[in-house]
Amino acid sequence: MNDINRIKRIHEAVIELKKVANQQNDDNPINESIRQLAEKLDTLLKDLVGTFLDFREISDSLYDGMYISDGSGRTLFINEAYTRITGIEKEQVIGRTVEEISREGKLYKGAVTTEVLKKKERISSIGKSLVNNKEHLVTGTPIFDDSGNVRLVVINNRDISELKELESKMMKMQTNQILANEEIKFLRKQLSSKAITSIDKSMVSIMELIDTIAPTDVTVLITGESGTGKEVIADEIYFRSRRNQKPFIKINCAAIPAELLESELFGYEKGAFTDAKKSGKIGMFELANQGTILLDEIGDMPIKLQTKLLRVLQDKEIVRLGGEAPIKLDIRLIASTNKDLQTEMLEGRFRDDLFYRLNVVPIHIRPLRERIDDIESLTEEFIDKYNKKYGKMVKLETTSYEILKEYKWPGNIRELENLIERMVVINRDGVIKHDNILNILYADEAYKNGPKTDMMLKNAVENLEREIIMAAINNYKSVNKAAKKLGLSQPALWKKCKKLDIKTE
Repeated sequence: MNDINRIKRIHEAVIELKKVANQQNDDNPINESIRQLAEKLDTLLKDLVGTFLDFREISDSLYDGMYISDGSGRTLFINEAYTRITGIEKEQVIGRTVEEISREGKLYKGAVTTEVLKKKERISSIGKSLVNNKEHLVTGTPIFDDSGNVRLVVINNRDISELKELESKMMKMQTNQILANEEIKFLRKQLSSKAITSIDKSMVSIMELIDTIAPTDVTVLITGESGTGKEVIADEIYFRSRRNQKPFIKINCAAIPAELLESELFGYEKGAFTDAKKSGKIGMFELANQGTILLDEIGDMPIKLQTKLLRVLQDKEIVRLGGEAPIKLDIRLIASTNKDLQTEMLEGRFRDDLFYRLNVVPIHIRPLRERIDDIESLTEEFIDKYNKKYGKMVKLETTSYEILKEYKWPGNIRELENLIERMVVINRDGVIKHDNILNILYADEAYKNGPKTDMMLKNAVENLEREIIMAAINNYKSVNKAAKKLGLSQPALWKKCKKLDIKTE
């Protein structure tokens, strides 16, 4: 019989006693005392039943197992979690002593109740259920009566496999964090190794200016045509700053749709708008906190968002979309654009007050066509870079530099780098020759005499096509494989080889 049934039986006896006492109609004071006593016992037993039911409900809601014994080691109670963890049912242990169960050796081993009773102190050990063969952490705690004797022993059981799994997850998280930190250090080291190659006077002046402003937190506005190296300048400022061990977040304002840019920059709370993540999202400004943020192509930022950015720069805080609590910022801002912001302001597409906030230290990078002296050193740098990348040893014919210097470079440094990468990839004899450059930049006749006929453009296309096909055949040693890599059918490539007079074996 379990404890709740015992209490119910006592309660029924008290109710019966009340009935007997109430049937006595005389004024005998003994009967009145019995009635009063029965009323008190009835109230106490109701409270006791309620308390016991509360205890059982609470204990069965615990995640850890509970095993309670009396002062003699006799099992009084186990909760549902204990059965879940060990596979041992109540009927197998209730009313039996821990010593008897351990001696039998069928249910568990590693019990600590006997030690707790002997030493009268908390004891922990590793126990094992012989029912499901699982290990668990066992902690026994004594509860004393008024005389200092152990009245109860409460055992807490926790599944060791879950602890090991949690430990494994913690170790994995720590390992991932270490790897992430090392990767960040490596990337920052790579960033620092990208020395700016230039002998142009304007670029030398810019580097001297960077030396002065980088250690400060002054806002910098970098302007120049696309491909001039604005991001490289921003990298250099970051690396030489005091924040170079903190985040450096870059965001291209022209590459993100206007309706998404605000949430990307400032983040949002859960439920801020339709399709918002349930957990919300941290914005780029928050990610960059303590560090540096680069707003690339800021001239393309919508006018409405410019107003909010101005407020962020003034107040040094942001509020997520759908949120109310301001988030303080400690951040360095670098902005860049290929647009003429003066013209943008006159035409109402850029706020005057934001421009003056950004234009604290302006850096303007001249286009490559105005930095002829840098072309040779940049070309050598790119040849070395792509030789290493593609495992080649290609050199540039000396006379080729003159062609590169005469070209106008509408795509600036980016165009020059792309050209060199292409020349290194398709080269077969180890030397990028004068004619190779001409065939790609413009047809030979068009370069010498100007584009007079459509035939010159056709010649240029055929020359380029011939170079690419010959390089593919040379690399893959097979017309069939080359066709596949070039995205052509085999007959189509044979036809082109015949047309372009390409010799194949």
